[in-house]
Amino acid sequence: MAIFHYILMNNCQATRYLSIAMKFSLSLLFALSSLFLACSCERKPTANAPTSKETNPAPTPSDPAPAKTDPAPAKPDPVPAKTDPENIASSQSSPDQSIKPMPKRETYKPLSDEELRKKLTPLQYHVTQREGTERPFTNKYDEHFEEGIYVCIISGEALFSSKDKYNSGCGWPAFTKPIDKGEIEEKTDFKIGYARTEVRAKTGNSHLGHVFNDGPADKGGMRYCINSASLRFIAKDKLVEEGYGEYMHLFAAAKESSE
Repeated sequence: MAIFHYILMNNCQATRYLSIAMKFSLSLLFALSSLFLACSCERKPTANAPTSKETNPAPTPSDPAPAKTDPAPAKPDPVPAKTDPENIASSQSSPDQSIKPMPKRETYKPLSDEELRKKLTPLQYHVTQREGTERPFTNKYDEHFEEGIYVCIISGEALFSSKDKYNSGCGWPAFTKPIDKGEIEEKTDFKIGYARTEVRAKTGNSHLGHVFNDGPADKGGMRYCINSASLRFIAKDKLVEEGYGEYMHLFAAAKESSE
């Protein structure tokens, strides 16, 4: 009986030890299983994720090198349009050197006799409308030799240039030729008993003076003897301002010939 009891007790202890061992074995087996599954998940790639080789494939010798693209050439700056020099006057004194249009003079409109009397002095009216003659040596332009042009006192049309003016000694302004012969009309008169050639302004229909053939031989031999009262002088520096800019070339040509 004692032996049976001893054996039974030993079996109970063995069973307890075996149960503990089995529990420890199961815990260890579970831990090892979990570790194995975790390692398997980290090593196994997903179906949709590309591998490193697929993401950055190494170039093969057969792959052509990408072509180099030259940079686009820079566009040149646009060239400003040129301005026609005709009918344009530039102001050199202007700080911005801006270009201004050339002033134009008013178109002449014929005046009535009453309007002419208001416009002209008594001497100007007597000379231009009554074919009168002013006194010699005391008139305005006899000894006047500034550069510029002489225009009709009535119409404003250009008649004579200072570069064609000379001192004839007759007491009146003398010119070798007009600027435009188309603006000059010539008529024969006998007012002092013999024939003379009267000179008239065509547009203004006004008396200017007379023309003679005793002028400088090297300049054509003509002498246009003109009354100062029939003229208005415009200085070269005022030509553009007063609308006579087209006559500036007369003095440019004279300067070149003197040089």
